Formats: sequence, C-alpha cells, structure tokens
Amino acid sequence: MRRFALLVAALACAAAPAAAVAAPDPALVAKLARSMRAAGAYSGAHVVNLTDGETVFRWRQSRARILASNTKLFTTAAALAQFGTEGTLGTEVLGRGRAEGGVWRGDLYLRGGGDPTFGSRSFTRRAYGEAATVEELAIALEDAGIERVVGRVIGDESRFDSLRGGPDSGWGTSVWVGPLSALAYNRGLGDERGRSFQLNPPQFAAARLDGALERRGIRVRSAPRAGVAPTGTQVLASVDSPPMTDLVRISNKPSDNFVAEMLLKDLSRLVHGKGTTAGGARLAAAFAAELGARSHLVDGSGLSRGNRATPYRVVKLLAAMERRDEFDAWYASLPIAGRDGTLATRMRSGPARHRCRAKTGTLSNVSALSGYCTARSGDRYAFSFLMNGVYPVAARRLQDNMAQAIASVRF
Repeated sequence: MRRFALLVAALACAAAPAAAVAAPDPALVAKLARSMRAAGAYSGAHVVNLTDGETVFRWRQSRARILASNTKLFTTAAALAQFGTEGTLGTEVLGRGRAEGGVWRGDLYLRGGGDPTFGSRSFTRRAYGEAATVEELAIALEDAGIERVVGRVIGDESRFDSLRGGPDSGWGTSVWVGPLSALAYNRGLGDERGRSFQLNPPQFAAARLDGALERRGIRVRSAPRAGVAPTGTQVLASVDSPPMTDLVRISNKPSDNFVAEMLLKDLSRLVHGKGTTAGGARLAAAFAAELGARSHLVDGSGLSRGNRATPYRVVKLLAAMERRDEFDAWYASLPIAGRDGTLATRMRSGPARHRCRAKTGTLSNVSALSGYCTARSGDRYAFSFLMNGVYPVAARRLQDNMAQAIASVRF
C-alpha cells in the first residue's frame, strides 16, 4: 500500500506544472529573427539567458561560420587559463663569462620570452602605459656593477619558431600584424612611428639594448647580432610583462592582432617548450573543447578564414567562462558598447549602451559580434552573431539592433 501511495505521489508531481520559467519574449524573438533574415543564408545566431539557463533564440546556430576576430575570444580564454590572471612573460639578459672589476668579459644574451609589449620606455608608455623596457634592463645591469662589456649583445628569439606570420600571410610578415618573434621589440616596428617593420627582430632588439647600455656609460666592445644563448649562461637581469589580465585587455579591447598572435605562440611555448602558431591553435581549441565549445582554429587573431565555430559553440564558451575564476579578467577585457575599444562608436545610445560587452570581428564579407548583455531586467545574456556573406557595415547595424533588443528586455 505504501509503494502504491508513493507511485501516486510521483505521478502527481510529474503532472504538476514545472517551476515557472518565462518563455522567450515573442517581441524579442521577432526582432532578432528580422535582423537574421536580413543577414542572409550564411549567417547564424544563438542567444541564451545565463541567469535562468534558457535558450532565447536560435538561428542556424549549428552551422560553423568564419569567426574573424571572435577568434580572440578563444585565444585569450586559453591564455588566462594557462598562465593565470597574474601570469607574466619575462625578458632576460644572460651572460656567459666573468666579471672583473666592473668589466664583463664575455657576451650578453638578450633572450625574449614572448612579451608582446616589450620595447623602449617612450614607446611602451605611449602604447600601453606601462611595460618592460630595455632601459630597465640597462639599469639592472648597471646596478649589478657592470661598467664595460668585452663582448657583444646577442639577441635570442629561440623560444619561438622563426616564422614571422600566420597562415593568412603564408607564414611571412603580415601588414596587419607585424613580424612575430619571441624577442619582439616595439611590436616589430622599424621606428616608433610605425613606418616600417624590422627585418631581423632579435638583432634589432640587441642593438637597442646595446644603445641603452651606451647611454648609461657602459661601453660594449663588439657590434650586436642575433644568436642563441648557449647552455651554462646565468641570468644577470630580467624584466616582466604586465600581468595576463592586462595583456588580454590589450588584445581584446582594440582587437590587437599582434598581441593575440603572440599570446597564441606563448601558449605553445609554455606547454611544449617552443612557441608555434599551429601548436598554440591546437591548445586553444583543446581548452575550448573541454568547455563544450568545439572549434577549428588556425591562428590567434582571426585573420585566417580557417578559424570557424558555430554560434552555439561560441555561446558555450561564453557560458562556461562565466563559471571560471578568470571570468572577471576576461569580461573586463571585452569592449563596452558606446564606451571603449572597437565598440566605442557603436550603440552610443539606447539600452545596449554600457550594458553590453562583446568582441567584434571583421573580414571581407564577414562580420561577427559575440559577448554579453545585461538586460534592463537584470538578467545576463550571452549571444553570438556570426554573419558571413555580408557587407560588414550593414551587418554591424543588424548586430547593434539585436544587442539593443536583448538589452531592452524588462522581465
């Protein structure tokens, strides 16, 4: 009899209405659908209310699309996970020789650790506010008692491979990125005004340290060149990059291709001991897959059209990152509608202004916007609008209308 009573109770519970979950607002769905129809057959979208876990809108959400700079979401999420929010990238001066009364008898090796912000004091202050500089290294060597170098400064970029670009540029230097190197100095620019690129980044950086030493009265006998530090060297001075929190912000806010590609190689260097684009792309894709966000990645910036994922999977990444310790740093790195980064001039009025944070993406015939909106109701939504086969200017207007519609939800 007791078992029968339990069965009746269970059936009654099954028949009872589920806990009230608001159905998607028909007006919201209609607005989103109108924009997606205008975006054409090669576009997709997915929207989820993260507060209650309900899917709000689907539109060809399971077809992989070109990500463009939405690729940086995958790159920076993996970088934060691997290095931690306070992780840094170091640049070192190593020596193989001996000190005699202020004279260093031997060569100095300037070895890069993949810091995308390393450079001169004047350039880094203007570009980043604060970063590691050759002047700091020169001061540290002076403080160590070195007054003269009987040898030369040798630039060592061996922590990365020697490929200067990614697949979109045939692995050579891209005009949209600049030369990649583990010993990048001033972003690989030939001068601080950016009128050219360096042809030999490690030698260029070595020459800048040589000059910084000379300005402090430390004479270096021989001319700088590129090379690899041999075993048995000792660290004489080192400087660290800004923390990873700042590096991902520098990458995502302005959609900086150079920083994103460097961070991707840094992932490979950390895990495999050698920084490569292909190795970093596999690691970033593997990290995202662990979060349920399968993707096909081939670079860190999104310049290659080979970077693809579905809107559904991009939202999976956004939702999963919200539950991770690195979320605050990642969220803070995204452009804010109407305020900064690549969204500074978009959604400057309306409910989306300051309520939406998202990563933009643009290539020829490609436009993307993926991120978060906090609606007027207080609920947080994650969304991904991946539009292929479109005119980007028109596509951005559609995306902005969709974000405004999400942010305007009041219940």
